Amino acid sequence: MDYLIEMCGITKVFPGIVANDNITLQLKKGEIHALLGENGAGKSTLMSILFGLYQAEHGEIKKNGTVVRIHGPNDATRLGIGMVHQHFKLVHNFTVLENIILGAETVNKGLLKLDNARKQVMELSKRYKLEIDPDALISDITVGMQQRVEILKMLYRENEILIFDEPTAVLTPQEIEELMQIMKNLVAEDKSILFITHKLNEIKAVADRCTVLRKGKYIGTVDVATASKEELSEMMVGRKVNLSVNKAEQLPGELILRVEHLTVKSKDHGKAVVNDVSFEVMAGEIVCIAGIDGNGQSELIYALAGMIELDGGRMFLGEKEITRDDVRGRGEAGMSHIPEDRHKHGLVLDYNLAFNLVLQNYYFSRFQKNGFLKYNDIYRYADALIDRFDIRSGQGARTIARSMSGGNQQKAIVAREIDRGSKLLIAVQPTRGLDVGAIEYIHKQLVAERSAGKGILLVSLELDEVMDVSDRILVIYEGRIVANVKPKEVNFQQLGLYMSGSAKQESA
Repeated sequence: MDYLIEMCGITKVFPGIVANDNITLQLKKGEIHALLGENGAGKSTLMSILFGLYQAEHGEIKKNGTVVRIHGPNDATRLGIGMVHQHFKLVHNFTVLENIILGAETVNKGLLKLDNARKQVMELSKRYKLEIDPDALISDITVGMQQRVEILKMLYRENEILIFDEPTAVLTPQEIEELMQIMKNLVAEDKSILFITHKLNEIKAVADRCTVLRKGKYIGTVDVATASKEELSEMMVGRKVNLSVNKAEQLPGELILRVEHLTVKSKDHGKAVVNDVSFEVMAGEIVCIAGIDGNGQSELIYALAGMIELDGGRMFLGEKEITRDDVRGRGEAGMSHIPEDRHKHGLVLDYNLAFNLVLQNYYFSRFQKNGFLKYNDIYRYADALIDRFDIRSGQGARTIARSMSGGNQQKAIVAREIDRGSKLLIAVQPTRGLDVGAIEYIHKQLVAERSAGKGILLVSLELDEVMDVSDRILVIYEGRIVANVKPKEVNFQQLGLYMSGSAKQESA
């Protein structure tokens, strides 16, 4: 059979780890081919080799049966290969149009010619149903819109092979549905797609074939139509994975968190983005804040964690009022926080893993004496957490956080925050961008914390997670709590109506 792209026997080695071990991948013309694997399985590395960001030690790449050399992204672009990275590569103070044409500009006598580019971009936007505002700044548009800009960048360069690296990790359920349709439209227009993911629902929804990697090795390629989600997850993880959450019924205990009339106003327009919100979290219960992204849940969590100031209201952790406490004060009072943005608020990316694991408690006598860090104790502690939470990294505790896969960065934050032993754990999108094995593991950790009598406040955009993990669901819409329900009392459709503002619970 003729393949559009063949990667034959690809091997890539980094210090301490074989990221790709003799992997073969074959892409047919006009197909959506999923690349499935756990975090750190080598998916992004393999696609970065195809895009010219890395060079393989062994193996060859063929396009239409002819061996090609790809020394960098410019070579890939000339071969019609484009890539949307998991963390977008956009210039935030440039406009949408400027980002799309960046590096492929039309210049006349040193002056940038935008008229033809604008016309071409708007035609592409219309043809592929990728509506954008060409004059909006990247810093002012949603993550879903930023992704459209990345896709249009590829189309503007007339790429025929489109690589999507974890494209749904930062999208809302509605944006994910839109992206799936966009991918189908692209294939209908004669494009071919390589789709890195670990979300089985998405593979079943759009992919034709699926290649599975595990720990850097090729496991197999299957037709998606005939493979079950259970089979795919077992190929990916190497064992049977429980796709549902097991948790025993449990009566809530003492009051852990009390929030009274919390209000936060926007710094831009002065309107309340969190509007008179009151709720409680008890010991031994998982309370989930559910809502469509952008309805105030981020600001609510920032206010609870002490990252922004309140415009009204009070907060209590147990009997202690923490309204005026800073981030460290809240941590010492018994609050842990798995943040929404792991790069911005969760890690210091240029520190190693060990230092990231003690970011919250390095000043305790366990890790310092007279202001000097006890390095041996810090590394011993880090090694224990790495082992307990199965954090995978090339050089163990000395690995620089930036070089780790997104899922293992997330596991490091979860490990650090759970190990603090706080009475309240705030977990914001704790499984975003994780594979089924890691999701299963983190859900088990949350349930174990609940069983140990901790109070857990979960924020999630994943409706399956909301329904499976929560004991109680608070739905937020336009900064207000519009429903307070138990998962057993509500179905997906009702939850969707609350989340979109089409319904409101009388007592909420």
